[in-house]
Amino acid sequence: MTKIAIIEDDPTISQMYRMKFEADGFDVRMAGNGKIGVDLVKSFKPDIILLDIQMPEMDGAAALKLIREHKDSKDTPVIILTNLGEEEAPSEMRSLGISSYIVKANNTPRQVVAHVKNTIGQ
Repeated sequence: MTKIAIIEDDPTISQMYRMKFEADGFDVRMAGNGKIGVDLVKSFKPDIILLDIQMPEMDGAAALKLIREHKDSKDTPVIILTNLGEEEAPSEMRSLGISSYIVKANNTPRQVVAHVKNTIGQ
């Protein structure tokens, strides 16, 4: 079973994606901020990560930097899932190796699931 970590501070959005991914057979774990998300990635070892940018305690850019420093997650595919336009994202995120960038408002949950499956070759 494919493991996915959803690091997103909006519980309504997290639950919506969780339900959609679980219906498609994914093992889903969620974190409500970047700090918890980094710990989740270390313990859960997901196959792919959905990461929001704007979150309390630790934003997505800082979380991604720590995720990339850990040996088990340095090559894990990360999809940025945010409502910030790509040009508004912190520039260092690109250099930390993201698979793609999805604007939540422009994609349905079904499209996001399809994108994740395509990214991991399912």
